[in-house]
Amino acid sequence: MEKNNRRKFLTRSMAFLSSTGILSILWPFLSYMSPTARERGAGAPVKVDISNLKDGEKIDLIWRKKPIWIIRRSKAMIDGIELEENKYKDPLSENLSQQPEFARNKYRSLKPEILVLEGICTHLGCNPSFRPKIESKNLDNVWSGGFFCACHGSKFDFAGKVYSGVPAGANLKVPPYRFVDDNTIVIGEMPSNKDEESAA
Repeated sequence: MEKNNRRKFLTRSMAFLSSTGILSILWPFLSYMSPTARERGAGAPVKVDISNLKDGEKIDLIWRKKPIWIIRRSKAMIDGIELEENKYKDPLSENLSQQPEFARNKYRSLKPEILVLEGICTHLGCNPSFRPKIESKNLDNVWSGGFFCACHGSKFDFAGKVYSGVPAGANLKVPPYRFVDDNTIVIGEMPSNKDEESAA
């Protein structure tokens, strides 16, 4: 009887020590494979203060390793946004992979005066430049300002909609975002229904 108890004790002790040893060997490998705090933070939502953003100005930031633009559109920029079907490749923003549902409107935004976009051309991934001045003479007679990709000549309006006849095949992407208040945006979070209703 005493021999059986000793055998059970030794078996359990060896099982415990073996599992502890295996865990101590695997722990560095498992911790190496998990993301660091910095990597987890790179994908986290970003809160942005837009209280000092003036008409026609842009804020640049990085979210999930992508350039994000926040632009306060002037009245002239807003008035220049059109829905002419023959002028744009996707005038009604029907490509759902390019924007959340809340941005499927004329302005592609929650509020007409504030535009939030990923600053990556949808052709080959270059960074278009922001051309806030409404001057068509620089490039052609149709384009009246917005975003211009110098890599291959793609043009986008002040809502990020791509013009017909250029290499880019889709509108500039709208990331998920929401307003905390009139002066604060959170990039990376979808708005509540209340936010969408107040924007409409």
